[in-house]
Amino acid sequence: MKKELTKVALRHNALFLEDKVQENNSVTNLNETTIVLVANCNRLGYTFSEELLAKVNTLSPIAKLELLEDLKEAAGVGKNWMPLVKQWDNPTGEGFLDHVFTFLANIFQSSKGTKLACGHIIPEGTFPLERYNGCPYCGKQFDTSLELDLKVPNKLKVLELWTENELKDLLSDLLKSPVALDATQVESLEILVANFGVSDFSLIGMKETQMVVIDMYCAKGESELVSVLFSTPNDVLRYIWYKHTGFLQLVEPKVILKRTISNTHMLGRVMVADIEMQEKGKLKLKFSRAECKRYAEWLNGLTGTVEAQCEAMHPKREIWVRVIRALRLAEYSKRKGFERLRELLDAFYNERYEVWNGQVNHFRLKLDSAETFRLLKQRPGLFARSLFSNMLYFGADETLTNFREVMYDVPARLIFSLNMYAEYYFVKNGSRTVKPLGAISKRVPTNKLLNLYSNEDLEQMCSKIQELSLEVITKRFGEQLNENKTIYLDESLFQIPLAIGDRSNHVQDLIATPMGTRFSVEGEKVRLFMHWGEGLPAQHLDMDLSCSIVYDETTDYCSYSNLKTIGCKHSGDVQRIPDKTGAVEYIELDLEELTRWSAKYVSFTCNAFTGGGLSSNMKVGWMNSAFPMKIMANGVAYNPGDVQREVRIKQGLDKGMVFGVLDVIKREIIWLEMPFGGQIVQNMNAETVLNLMRKLDAKLKIGEVLTLKAEIQGLNIVTDPSIADEVYDLNWASNSAKVANLLLG
Repeated sequence: MKKELTKVALRHNALFLEDKVQENNSVTNLNETTIVLVANCNRLGYTFSEELLAKVNTLSPIAKLELLEDLKEAAGVGKNWMPLVKQWDNPTGEGFLDHVFTFLANIFQSSKGTKLACGHIIPEGTFPLERYNGCPYCGKQFDTSLELDLKVPNKLKVLELWTENELKDLLSDLLKSPVALDATQVESLEILVANFGVSDFSLIGMKETQMVVIDMYCAKGESELVSVLFSTPNDVLRYIWYKHTGFLQLVEPKVILKRTISNTHMLGRVMVADIEMQEKGKLKLKFSRAECKRYAEWLNGLTGTVEAQCEAMHPKREIWVRVIRALRLAEYSKRKGFERLRELLDAFYNERYEVWNGQVNHFRLKLDSAETFRLLKQRPGLFARSLFSNMLYFGADETLTNFREVMYDVPARLIFSLNMYAEYYFVKNGSRTVKPLGAISKRVPTNKLLNLYSNEDLEQMCSKIQELSLEVITKRFGEQLNENKTIYLDESLFQIPLAIGDRSNHVQDLIATPMGTRFSVEGEKVRLFMHWGEGLPAQHLDMDLSCSIVYDETTDYCSYSNLKTIGCKHSGDVQRIPDKTGAVEYIELDLEELTRWSAKYVSFTCNAFTGGGLSSNMKVGWMNSAFPMKIMANGVAYNPGDVQREVRIKQGLDKGMVFGVLDVIKREIIWLEMPFGGQIVQNMNAETVLNLMRKLDAKLKIGEVLTLKAEIQGLNIVTDPSIADEVYDLNWASNSAKVANLLLG
């Protein structure tokens, strides 16, 4: 378990050790094993704070070795980082005709050529075989390399000392977070709950967080302890769905099925039907008797009126009908002690309840604004979510007048969202990027009612929303007691968006940052990497690393089918992974050449060319260094110290993903996570990416909100953190749950 806790601490630039350093420990007399450990960690891109170094100096050589192994694993040392082509920065010159001649040679079994271990014949005068680590025709890799020529990078990440106290503080922050946790935080929460448990269930701030905690306790056989976390039948359904599909949100079965089938090669009607039957089988609901009884007891123990519970169930009625049958709830409702469940099922099946949303739509269609707003004021959160459309439908003044009556009851995260997206929403004749629940990002046209208003009217609507949200934020910060006088704000915080809404579905094992964060490019080269297949047997598993280059009038691509283009070089297409060690592909971007040819943006993408989604053990990211990055003779081009951003694929429903966009002019890389459909980079819609970037740009930055906090609370902003009463730096911002608790809680 200590290894898992170390993994959690590393996500926050720290190392977990058992207890604090003793006062008599000193860093002036370092023993030899400590010096060797520090030197090895430097080559991995890490160095130690003074407090951590003093504690490490007291560890046994065995403990230091374990520590180094943990850091090596986190840095990716021990994986196969050898690509298909040796010295791939110097193109091999392979072309379409080489593949054609090789195809013909293998069809007719030509005797003039070299037969490789994979069985393919490579004709003379085609591929230069001395330049390959495998077969250039089928992409099967023969040679692997687990050795890295590590160098000390120009910048080292300073690791701090964490003990159980810091981990428990992080657990508290995650539990109390007023925004949904991303995949990285969920994984950290699972590890921390398994080690420390939850002392107070009332601390939990979000439904999704509750599901994770419930699952951890059910796994230990303590389901009765978490029954207090269920307030509506949909809470029980959410947990059932989480266990069955892995989604913390109630994603419709047809959405999961559609995405799974669309990710698979369609080679004929028989195969399509076979795949569909397999996937339907996976989504079939099956429960043991023990599970049925547990869920029946949870539903029977719910408080509140039966009518309110049935109304909550109504939006997911189709799923509920299937679940009720699969759980045998009708059978349990006949047993003594399950009278409440019997009453609930009777009211649900006979529809003896009114649906609030149906009433709202009824009065809205009748243009009865008084009744519509009366109902909306009963549920302030839903009022806030429909505020923009109601402003267009009923008029801004009447809508905002009614909303003001309940705006202080709206969660802070929704108020900030209104402020951030008003400018993005009230734009005519364009499109917006949205991500439906469980689906990929899509472009949708803007609201047609925008055309009823002039541009001046829309600008006034946007201004009124921002004034209203500023009023709520000012009141909220003003009510907080704060006796401090000074505050320090790191400049990097003005590049990090406030994490609301666009949660990440994949895991960041390095310092986690929200989507939309901008990273400066230090040198003239950016190197993309993608690693997949570690731990898997040798097989055909074709994942592709690509990029698209956007110019004023055209778009270019660098991928397996175009290994060299202006400003980009690809390391070769690996289609068949070697045994257990995984495979890698690289792309190197030359910013000087891209600038010379007036490139605007470069989107970084990964795709699953084979059937199914992205490999669940895939890692993608990019390296960036002020100094030249080395490529070894065998083609290995990975150095952990130069890695600026890395993400581990968690869910396999995505066929393709954009994981970053390089702004060539500004020399910045924007961290994104935008799924898209299709096997190749050409399936990605560049306009959708630009829309998402505009949406992320509209987000408030952490530094901007903290500046507002300082102004409202009368804090003086200082440039020296050592004299500040409140210090907000990059390490603090890496804990996005702590950020959310301070600014949105």
